[in-house]
Order: sequence, then C-alpha cells, then structure tokens
Amino acid sequence: MRISDLFIYPLKSARGIAIPSTTVDVFGLIGDRRMMITDPQGHGITQRELQDLARIDVEPGTTSIRLKMQGKSDILVPPPQPERRMEVDIWKSVISAAVADDEANSQLSDWLGREVKLVFFDGLAKRIANPEWASGDTPVTFSDGYQILVTTSGSLKALNADLAKHGEGSVGMERFRPNIVLDCEEEWAEDRWAAIEIGGIRLDLVKPCARCIMTTQDQATGSREVPNPMPAMGRIRMSADRRVPGPLFGWNAVPRGEGTVAIGDEVTVIEERSEGWAFKARRA
Repeated sequence: MRISDLFIYPLKSARGIAIPSTTVDVFGLIGDRRMMITDPQGHGITQRELQDLARIDVEPGTTSIRLKMQGKSDILVPPPQPERRMEVDIWKSVISAAVADDEANSQLSDWLGREVKLVFFDGLAKRIANPEWASGDTPVTFSDGYQILVTTSGSLKALNADLAKHGEGSVGMERFRPNIVLDCEEEWAEDRWAAIEIGGIRLDLVKPCARCIMTTQDQATGSREVPNPMPAMGRIRMSADRRVPGPLFGWNAVPRGEGTVAIGDEVTVIEERSEGWAFKARRA
C-alpha cells in the first residue's frame, strides 16, 4: 500500500493544491489550513455557508500570498503583522489569529459580496484538538478538528459502486478534501486501522470523519447541481456510534512525529483496532 495523492488546503474551504511531497510537523502537512476567512465578528466561514469559497485559488509565495478567482483581479496579501490580531472561532475553539491588511480584506469582501476578514494561524496562535480523541495537548490549526485526513481509493470505489447501483452519478476524491490518499484496494479497511506508518512517521487514526453538505458541492465551482454522495453514504456508511453521528468517510489522523512524505511512499499498518467502527445496518 502506498500514497497515491497528497493535498494541502492553505485557505480553509478554498481550493486544494495537489503536491508531490511535503513535510509533516506537529500541525500536520506544512501549509495546510493556515488561513481562514471570517465574518467581522471573527466567526469562521466555510463552503457550508459560502459556496463561492470553492472558486478561490491560493498561490503561496515567499514574500506574499496570491489569491485568485476567475473574473476577478488577483489579491496580493503580504505577511500579516503579528500585533494586528483578533479572536476568531471555529468549531467551538477560540483562537487569537493574525489579521490581513485592510486592502486585502477590502478586496476579498468585494469578491464575496459581504464583509469578511482573512486571518492567519501564525506562530502566536494556539489551538488544541479535542483530547477525548487526540489525547494530550495535540496542536491543530484551522482544520475542522485534527491535523490530517486520510482516505483510500478502495473506499471511494465502493461508494461509487453503490451510487452506480442506484443510477446515481459518481464522485471524485476531491469531494472529501483529504490530505493523504492511499491506494488500498480493500474497501473500508481503514476502519480497522489504529495506526499507520509512513517514512518513519506514526499516524494515529483517532476518529472517523463525519461528512456534511460540502461533499455535495463541486470543489471547483461550489455548485450543488452535481452528483451527490450523501445518498450512498446514508445507505452504507451511517454511524451507529452516537459520539460521531451521521455518514462517515475517511479518518482523522494525528502525527506522532515529524518528517517528509511523498507520493509513492510505502504505508504500513502498525496497529489495528480490536473492533471496527459500528455502523447501522446497510439499506438496499
């Protein structure tokens, strides 16, 4: 089993970037979800609320970050000043984040048709993952809850097979916004894995990922007039564990070391669960 794809999402809920290799640190993949868009009060905004975020491309640079959207003039965002800060919140976490300059925020607000702010998870920002699942003081950035999302090709194939069985269109892996995609052909094998190792880095698979309306949106346009994976997940992937309700796809992982990972790297399962995750009975 090997890595088939790697992705980072520099701006939360904007377009992802496919990469051949990257460094893993305590926060996950370098450059992943280090920026977020908020309303003026600091509440994080995602595609769930603003579908147009799927149209934003991010080009990280050494002296500035370039934001691009078709039909709009590019926005060049200089590094934020550490003293320019505001409290922001995402999924009940409150974080002191650095704020982009007024010009960038004004241009971005014009793009999106509402007042917004661009904020950064810089060296002064602090956030801890839910210790019920991650254990200890596990740091995390602006991701929904954990550092890395792992998915497998075999599970996507199984999901699309159910969609096809019911005359519904197939979906791509981009709908699930993973960081690491594995070429494991066995469907749902990841439900048994407690830990995997890549390049000497241990990744603990701590919690399955409950899926939301974002999986129903085209990740290039934000449109919801596209094939919808939710019916299939409702038929075959509904959690029976009240701690993580809803349809599940992929696993949240916590890195227990640092190093580099690359497409083609071998992946080893080093620990399995005594029992897989509990699911409701499948519907025909």
